[in-house]
Amino acid sequence: MKFILDTHILLWWLVDDKKLSFQTKEIITDSKNIIYVSSVNIWEIEIKKSLGKLKAPEIDSKIIADCQFEELPVRIKHVIVLKSLPNHHNDPFDRLLICQSIVEKAKLLTDDNLITKYQLNEF
Repeated sequence: MKFILDTHILLWWLVDDKKLSFQTKEIITDSKNIIYVSSVNIWEIEIKKSLGKLKAPEIDSKIIADCQFEELPVRIKHVIVLKSLPNHHNDPFDRLLICQSIVEKAKLLTDDNLITKYQLNEF
């Protein structure tokens, strides 16, 4: 199966945070799964770090590859879905991750209850 990490899940994974559920760890470590890290994740982290709202480790392509994750760039087809996306969630980063999840038919791994309103995990 294909999965996209929500930003907080990526950060929890990288620092081995206890908030990361056993089930999510199992999904991430299952070699049969494709785990995507979106450029949206890195964009969100860097913006929040620059605003002083987040302390997070440095993340680059090597770290993503070392974790055996695949990079997922933002494409026009992802952004176009925004116009038809219901407004359950106001966070622009999460909304774009939701669009990527829809287009790529990948489950979005998240702990954000607002995202569950989009019923993304039906792929």
